[in-house]
Amino acid sequence: MKKALKAGIALAATMALFAGYAAVNWQSQPEAYPAAEVVETAVLRQGSTGGEVKEVQRRLKMWGYYNGEVDGIYGSKTVEAVKYFQRKNGLTVDGIAGKATFAALGMNDSVKALENDGGSGGGSNYTSSDLYLLAKCIYAEARGESYTGQVAVGAVILNRVDSPAFPNTIAGVIYQKNAFTAVSDGQINLEPDQTAMNAASDAMNGWDPTYGCLYYYNPAVATSSWIFGRETVTVIGKHVFAI
Repeated sequence: MKKALKAGIALAATMALFAGYAAVNWQSQPEAYPAAEVVETAVLRQGSTGGEVKEVQRRLKMWGYYNGEVDGIYGSKTVEAVKYFQRKNGLTVDGIAGKATFAALGMNDSVKALENDGGSGGGSNYTSSDLYLLAKCIYAEARGESYTGQVAVGAVILNRVDSPAFPNTIAGVIYQKNAFTAVSDGQINLEPDQTAMNAASDAMNGWDPTYGCLYYYNPAVATSSWIFGRETVTVIGKHVFAI
């Protein structure tokens, strides 16, 4: 019995010694087990989709770098267009739209969203920068309104994105010439509060208190006779929502 116990102890010691040797031997030969390559997380790269991709494509196309469809799909043509733009602007030529490329494209809201690590918008077709920009417009245009009224303003913007009569990106809709007073007077640059962020998220998730409206206005301050001729669908707070 004692011999068996001694033999068991000796075997255990031998196995522990072997395991220690194996661990040291593995660490001494890193070339056999190469560490995973560490790369910077890209914002947009081949295979990305959504509204932010559309905005990159739209700007590249407007400036002559891209001749494909503005379809929100980051395919090989978009990669080559981004590389062309990067090459011409002294950026790292990798075909990836990250912070530096966003800044060079003038997509400052995308840069801001990346710096703030704003997370993801509610809708699968939108990005964190879309959410942030939508919240900025909601805050600038409707911060004195009820929560439902703020969601309604966001819904109008998203309804325009979906309409063939308007640009097909959130940035395109918001920055369309003379579309929003907040852009004209600079209030779009105010920092949105959490309520506006929540309202933007709810609008992206499909809440539309306007039932599909494409326009809204405050009759107390509106000066365009054209807008008064639109068909009213609902009134929320100080805003009339129309189609």
